[in-house]
Amino acid sequence: MIHAIEATVDESGYIRLTEPLPIKGGYRTFIAVLDEPPGNAPETALLSEDSLSADWARPEEDEAWSHLQ
Repeated sequence: MIHAIEATVDESGYIRLTEPLPIKGGYRTFIAVLDEPPGNAPETALLSEDSLSADWARPEEDEAWSHLQ
């Protein structure tokens, strides 16, 4: 399973996680550097996240998208 974890890069180039990883052990990691400073997520995206996740977590949605899995 893929986990997305937010992190920042400090002035020295070190990666700092914003929260502890919920996993232990040796895993491969992919790092994507975004071209925007931290904390600039659009407010509407943050405010709609809970509403959209509740709407998408329905059996009807699973069935509608099952052909793409």
